[in-house]
Amino acid sequence: MKKKILCCIGIVLACALLLSFLQLLVVPKYASASREGNLIGEYYAETTPHDVLFVGDCEVYESFTPPTLWEEYGITSYIRGSAQQLTWHSYYLLEEMLREETPKAVVFNVLALKYGVPQSEAYNRMTLDGMRWSTSKIGALRASMREEESFLSYVFPLLRFHSRWKELSWEDFEYLFTRAKISHNGYMMQTGVHPKTSDRVGDALIDYTLPQGSMEYLERMRLLCEEKGIAFILIKAPTNNYKYYWYDEWDAQVREYAEGHQLAYYNFIPLCEEIGIDWSTDTYDGGAHLNVFGAEKLTSYFGAILAGHLGLEGHKEDAALSAIWQEKLDAYYRERNGTES
Repeated sequence: MKKKILCCIGIVLACALLLSFLQLLVVPKYASASREGNLIGEYYAETTPHDVLFVGDCEVYESFTPPTLWEEYGITSYIRGSAQQLTWHSYYLLEEMLREETPKAVVFNVLALKYGVPQSEAYNRMTLDGMRWSTSKIGALRASMREEESFLSYVFPLLRFHSRWKELSWEDFEYLFTRAKISHNGYMMQTGVHPKTSDRVGDALIDYTLPQGSMEYLERMRLLCEEKGIAFILIKAPTNNYKYYWYDEWDAQVREYAEGHQLAYYNFIPLCEEIGIDWSTDTYDGGAHLNVFGAEKLTSYFGAILAGHLGLEGHKEDAALSAIWQEKLDAYYRERNGTES
């Protein structure tokens, strides 16, 4: 009888291991394609706290360079960004991070406020699959899933990706247990240059009112920061492309909200000339996003605000922290200068 029980246990364990292996094999690795799908999970490798945490969409993870903030101001930072990160994504990511650390400032990019309902399973997964299991992840899932999505498929991704075996490549085996590091404290570098060539603006909208759902999560982020004594800063990253057009009507609503709650709000679009951004050299996709050269200019400008107006002090005198950030700087410049081995 005992042998039968042990045999049954062995079979169950073997099946569980096989299913776990198959799940690891078929889930997307985000290696050569959709690399931003790995951004969220990279945060867990951090070993030191941060003065500033950024949350938001591609306009944060391609517009600000934490190595520059450290090099010029001694400010430590991390960008917890992801593709089409919606306001509720940002809230739950922030909730999760604030259990582990208490930064001096949290920065949120406001473009996502235009979305009031979940948009895409693919983009949901680029944010949610990378989160570790916690009450924050469960909350994010409940807020984010579209009707056709299943909670169980996030618990067991094999249910969602079982048919991907037809698309398996060598990358699925190479990154079976580890993922390629793609960011510099959440910044995903773009070194290409594709100048802005069109002056097209955004199409007229029927209703410019920012959705109640997104504004509610903005308020939840504000209250979370207020509770912990953290400065909550709103920004609009600079763009010059109709695909990511920021309407004056939206800007007015965010400004009114910020003023009503005594928050700092920086819309960098009208400040591009002052920042030094040149749309013929500082964008990699025709003005929709900044490349590394534009991102460094914006980061330097914003760093002066963080250090001066908000009084964030640097940590260059901390030898242990400086050693860690020197390694980060070395890796950053190897990629920037194309000297990676």
